[in-house]
Amino acid sequence: MPRQQQARSPVAKYESTVRKLKIVSTAALILGIVAIFASLATVILLASELPTSTNSPTTTVAGTGGPGSTLAGINQPLNSTSLSVINNAPNAYFETAGEMYLNDTIQNPIFGYPSFGSNAHTVNGFVANNKTSVVYLGSITCIYCGENRWAMALALSRFGTFSQLFTGYSSFGDGDVPTLYWAAEPYNSSTDDVHNYYTSNYINFVSIEDINPITGGFKLNPLQTILSNLVSIGNKTDLSAFNYILNLSSNTTTAFAGTPYTIWGRYQFNGADAADFGNPNQSATATGLPYLSLMTHGQVLGELARPNDQFGWTEYAAADVYTAALCKSLNNTASVCTLPAIQGIEAKLT
Repeated sequence: MPRQQQARSPVAKYESTVRKLKIVSTAALILGIVAIFASLATVILLASELPTSTNSPTTTVAGTGGPGSTLAGINQPLNSTSLSVINNAPNAYFETAGEMYLNDTIQNPIFGYPSFGSNAHTVNGFVANNKTSVVYLGSITCIYCGENRWAMALALSRFGTFSQLFTGYSSFGDGDVPTLYWAAEPYNSSTDDVHNYYTSNYINFVSIEDINPITGGFKLNPLQTILSNLVSIGNKTDLSAFNYILNLSSNTTTAFAGTPYTIWGRYQFNGADAADFGNPNQSATATGLPYLSLMTHGQVLGELARPNDQFGWTEYAAADVYTAALCKSLNNTASVCTLPAIQGIEAKLT
């Protein structure tokens, strides 16, 4: 007959349990240490792939390509097809969006006339070379500047032509949204840039882009630093435009209060004139960032090429507000100024 198993004492059971717990704890500790080293290796690998200088501006970051982690295709010039989406957008799109705006069927916020109050203020305007000007002071690290450049480019295309535009982003810490750059930017530097590739028979486009590393968060150089940078660049028109902004800052309604800051002929806008970061029914992503952060440049350009939702129409409506301000400043001499919707928005401007 087999031996019967003897019942163990409570002390023996306790000691056995303690031994088992020690084994489990030791195993968990080892697994935890392995996980930590694996995480550190991943971080080091990703960090090694970030561009460390502007000598290779087209370097991209490996990984998921999700919000706050991508420089994919940065500083790449738009190809002819993509550039045509901006330069040759049909006037019919501007008209449809403008009528939607006037009828209050644009659901994303637009901060000009007539639905959401005005952030446009009448000024004398900046004139250079006997032409009215659009003056822009922005930052490549700024999410609102990033969103706003799409509408700006569309509006400017009604009065002239871009020979080049470049793919860019706002900063990792401020949305990482896909945007347009007026020129290829030294995005790891702290400087200012005044280059753009825009020509027009009607207007000047004076762009002052403040630059800080976009792998950080939003950062704007002090105005005195921007002024010093512009003095070093030595372009008299850009320097005069910046001094014009400083002069407007003596008035609280037109004072520089942050980026983007734009002047469209005789109208100065404090901030972006729209908040278009996706369709109104799209909630923020799991990271808390807006839906636009998950879009590619190609997807945004696709929306502009064939607008069929609120996101696309809002970009054109925002462009219409800028266009109407410029048309009124130019006494409606450009062909786009004859569009009924532009005239309707223009009538709301004081």
